[in-house]
Amino acid sequence: MRNGPRQLRETSHMTQASATVLVADDDRAIRNALDRALRTSGYRVILTGNGAEALTLIEEREPDACILDIGMPGMSGLDVTRTLRAHANEVPILVLTARSEVGARIEGLDAGADDYLPKPFDLDELKARLRALLRRIPQGARVGECLGIRVDPVSRRAWRDDTVLDLTRIEFDLLEALVSRAGEVLTQEYLYERVWGYDFGRGSKNLAVYVTYLRQKLEAGGAPRVIQSVRGVGYVLRAEGTA
Repeated sequence: MRNGPRQLRETSHMTQASATVLVADDDRAIRNALDRALRTSGYRVILTGNGAEALTLIEEREPDACILDIGMPGMSGLDVTRTLRAHANEVPILVLTARSEVGARIEGLDAGADDYLPKPFDLDELKARLRALLRRIPQGARVGECLGIRVDPVSRRAWRDDTVLDLTRIEFDLLEALVSRAGEVLTQEYLYERVWGYDFGRGSKNLAVYVTYLRQKLEAGGAPRVIQSVRGVGYVLRAEGTA
């Protein structure tokens, strides 16, 4: 793997015809179905049936997003994801899993994936999630600051007081959304649309999982909680105990 972080391309104005997607799945039928569906929608597609080759292709071709099957033999989609993130490669990743248990989904997110989709999946839903992964914050967004937390959307860096926060792409987008509207209760639906570009519905655990990750990083060293839960509604950035 190349040293240093992969520079994410600005995709807020990217057309589907200019986006390249790598699909890694050992099931030939799924690969072929995704190839047809994505090419019909205007994407350029790179196909592979194993994780080791996926890593090589990602290194050489630098796709704009990856769809990785968790259950590939040898090097799984989770292994590929962990390897990419260990080398600071932040290419957006959607993992596919035949397992529907919450634990399997969390395992994929823990590995560094941006989203997951259990099999069997609806092709229209997959394409909607892929479009969401290809979105980026527009250039020129302003630095936001509240309660000692500062986010810079252009450099995609964040701090709490003087400490730099090591955040994943989704964690950063979630924190930026909360800081930009500090003091407002943001609904789950709003945060899904703002961060993922797609509302997964009330049954999804994605948001709760990433709020937990973000809290752990913000509260390291005993710092007070600033992301508050509003039962049945969503989340708000404000000091604990304030109305």
